[in-house]
Amino acid sequence: MDRVELSTVPVSHRRELRGAWVASIWNLNFPSRATLPTDQQKQELVSMLDRLQECGFNSVFFQVRPEGDALYASELEPWSAWLTGTQGRNPGYDPLEYLIREAHQRNIEVHAWLNPYRAQAGTAPRVAPHLAVEHPEHVHRYGRQQRWMDPGAEVVRQRLVDVCRDITRRYDIDGLHFDDYFYPYPISGVDFPDQATWRAYQAGGGRLSRADWRRENVNQAIRATGQAVWEQKEHVRFGVSPFGLPAPDRPQGTSGFDQYHGLYADPQKWMNQGWVDYLAPQLYWPTTQARQPYETLLNWWADHSQGGRNIFAGNDLTALGTSSRWTIDELKKQVRICRGKAEQGATGNIWYNVDPLLKDRQGIVAVFRDELYEKPALTPPIARTAAREVSPPAVELEGRTARLAHTDGAPLRAWTVYKETVTAPGWELDRIVPGSQSTVELSAGKWAIAAATRNGNESRGVVVSVT
Repeated sequence: MDRVELSTVPVSHRRELRGAWVASIWNLNFPSRATLPTDQQKQELVSMLDRLQECGFNSVFFQVRPEGDALYASELEPWSAWLTGTQGRNPGYDPLEYLIREAHQRNIEVHAWLNPYRAQAGTAPRVAPHLAVEHPEHVHRYGRQQRWMDPGAEVVRQRLVDVCRDITRRYDIDGLHFDDYFYPYPISGVDFPDQATWRAYQAGGGRLSRADWRRENVNQAIRATGQAVWEQKEHVRFGVSPFGLPAPDRPQGTSGFDQYHGLYADPQKWMNQGWVDYLAPQLYWPTTQARQPYETLLNWWADHSQGGRNIFAGNDLTALGTSSRWTIDELKKQVRICRGKAEQGATGNIWYNVDPLLKDRQGIVAVFRDELYEKPALTPPIARTAAREVSPPAVELEGRTARLAHTDGAPLRAWTVYKETVTAPGWELDRIVPGSQSTVELSAGKWAIAAATRNGNESRGVVVSVT
């Protein structure tokens, strides 16, 4: 066995987050029904990951807290009724732990997706330690069969932060993700019933308007969550997928409901202050939409990214085939638009949701596999740690087998394997190998093997010649 001399070259490839949301609420994606036996639930997860891997995806956004509950083993909140039909009933395994293990074997990141404040979306009774049972005074009915935690209550915000810290500490996740529901989507003529916390704020000398007070409640939760996550593991990416219309600043010619006024959330402030690693605006409109055109909005979000942080555009995959405007060509166009703004920070897409992929609606699998995501890619580096250098791997060559060892202190994500190109001098990414794999088989030629850490940074490539 020959130890390869440490001759290195700079290597890189176009980074891109390629994500899919997997919704557990109402059993939309997983599990397909709440009474599904454990072994079949596991098989559904494996089939889903196999399909994502086939299509070239590198991230999955898995809903672990749809309504103040848990699709993982938690002492802070009860098992989700969407797993067994009964809130608090142990499904006999840990879906999040199982998903992480299977996903990482396939080079797929796992982002734990939480709904921050929804307390009830179904009819199953709440059980302790659900917040609606422990603090019913801060959980309000709003809408049919819907209950919402009050973001103005300190105990509510603290529970959210504690849950996020707990998940980050105990699970080998790659990201933690909030959706767009902070204060609930408004019902015409019905204000959210947070009078108690609003009056307490005023009695304490608070001077903000009610709308600004609500936004500040959300700001506090976002800031505290980011700090809690990064204190646990600096390589865990934290972000939010807001509604697609920005406000109060917005592109000229666009109009409609927005996150700032409608849901009392200020995503641009979170970006400007560095409280999030990325935003994933839900741009669920076609490029032909009159008042909310995809390209105009995507450009705005990308142009307002800050500090090297990312914009991962949220795309509506479920709309495929629902009208003449939602064609495969439309989805391809949206990806091209996003890639055209990569230099401004638009470095990927998250697709809602995984169902059309599982059903291969209109042959969409081949489109992702053979066109959109044909070549492999790592997700972009996390801006907070992007400047850190990574030590190249130690490489020993035995015939055509390269044995690899990680020499850097930062946790390893994967090995990136580049092959020297013939037509144009340089290095082209050939494959991405899970970090758990310690050997790589190489064909004849000249190769460069690099180490990529969990925060997305990549080393120089160690040059290997194979005859």
